[in-house]
Amino acid sequence: MARPAPDQVRRVAVIGTGLIGGAWAALFLSRGLEVSASDPGPNGEESLRAMIARGWPVLEKLGLAPGADPERFTFNADPVKAVQGCQFVQESAPEKEDVKAALVASLEAGLDPDIVIASSASALLPSKIQARCKHPERVIVGHPFNPPYLIPLVEVVGGAKTAPETLDWAASFYTHCGKRALKLKKEIAGFVANRLQGAVYREIINLARMDIASMADIDAAMSQGPGLRWAVMGPSLNFHLARRTGFWDFIDSFPNEFNTYDLADGKTVVDADTRKRMVDGVAEATGGRGNDALARERDKAIIDLIATLRGRDLPE
Repeated sequence: MARPAPDQVRRVAVIGTGLIGGAWAALFLSRGLEVSASDPGPNGEESLRAMIARGWPVLEKLGLAPGADPERFTFNADPVKAVQGCQFVQESAPEKEDVKAALVASLEAGLDPDIVIASSASALLPSKIQARCKHPERVIVGHPFNPPYLIPLVEVVGGAKTAPETLDWAASFYTHCGKRALKLKKEIAGFVANRLQGAVYREIINLARMDIASMADIDAAMSQGPGLRWAVMGPSLNFHLARRTGFWDFIDSFPNEFNTYDLADGKTVVDADTRKRMVDGVAEATGGRGNDALARERDKAIIDLIATLRGRDLPE
C-alpha cells in the first residue's frame, strides 16, 4: 500500500485506547475517518467507547466532517491485526521506552513500509522509539495535548533516522485533521511545549515552597493574567507589544529585570511540607468538584475561546 496524500487518508489505527488514545480515536472519527483500535487491557474497548462518548459532544460543537460517525470503529486485541489495511498509525501506549520501542517495531509486520507510525510520546525521544524498526524512516512522535480531541496543538518530531518527507506528510495530515502541527527542527527531551510548561511549573513549585500565595491564587495569576494573552498570541509577540519600539527593545532590557527575580534554579525538588501545601491547596481549589465536572467546565470554556478566535487573522 503506497502512502496516500494526507487529505486522502480514510482508515487509521489507534493503538492504545486509554485517556490519550481514546481521545485521538474520537478526533479521527469526527474527521470522517474509520478507526481500527487495539489495546491489551481487559477493558480496552469499553474505555474507548467511554472516551468517544465523552468527547463527541465537544466535537459536535467544534464541527463534524462529512461522514463523521462515533460508531465507525472496530476493535481488535491484536495490534498487528488492527493496523492491517490502515493508512496511518497513532500509537498511544504507556510512556515507557522499552514498551513503545517494542510495540512500534512489532506493528511493522502488519504495515507496508510507507505507512507512517506516530507515537503519542510526551517526552521520549523518537530516536529511541524507532531504534528497533526495520523502517525507522517512517516513525515519528506526534505529541498531543490532553485532550487531543479538543486542544489543537500536536508536536511533530523526527528521530535520527526519520525521513524529512515523513515529517512533512505527518504535519499535513494532522493539519487536515484540524490540528495545529508544530514541526520541530530537531529532537529534544520534552519537546517544546512540555519544556515551557516545565519551566513555568518549576516556578509554581518554588512559589509554593516559599508560601507566597495560595495554589488557587497562583493558578489565577496565570489563567487570569498572561494565560489570556498567550491564548491569542505567544509570549514573544506579546512582549513585542509591551514596548513602543518593539521586541528588539524588550530583549535588550527586560532579561536583566528577570534576573533580579531569583527564579527557581537547579533540580526541582518537592519537600514534604511543600507537597502537603500544594496537595491541600489544589484540593481546596477544586471546590469539591470531581474531575469529570471540572473537565466539562474546562472543555466548555476552551470551546468558547476557540470559537471566538477561529477565523480571525491573528498571529499564532
